[in-house]
Amino acid sequence: MRVLRAILRDSLVYYERLERDLLRRLGKLPRGSVKRRRLKGQVYYYLQQRRGAKVVHRYLGRSEPKDLMKAVQERRLLKQELAKARAALKLLPKRKLAS
Repeated sequence: MRVLRAILRDSLVYYERLERDLLRRLGKLPRGSVKRRRLKGQVYYYLQQRRGAKVVHRYLGRSEPKDLMKAVQERRLLKQELAKARAALKLLPKRKLAS
């Protein structure tokens, strides 16, 4: 039984640490998504974000913002990993492992 408790305690510590790390990394990445619009034959890029109930579009320019698109994609992947970590934390008992 001690071995099982030790494994569960280690798992709990791992997933709590993973959750903190993912939240820290998510805080550094931009929110929203990059949208491309074609107006009068020209292509323009905008960062689309939600601020409260409003959707705000910020002009980025005519050239494709590859770095920003990469950061937005990374944020999307990190949010998926965070959901998995939180699901794992829900499965782990917290009170009984303290002893």
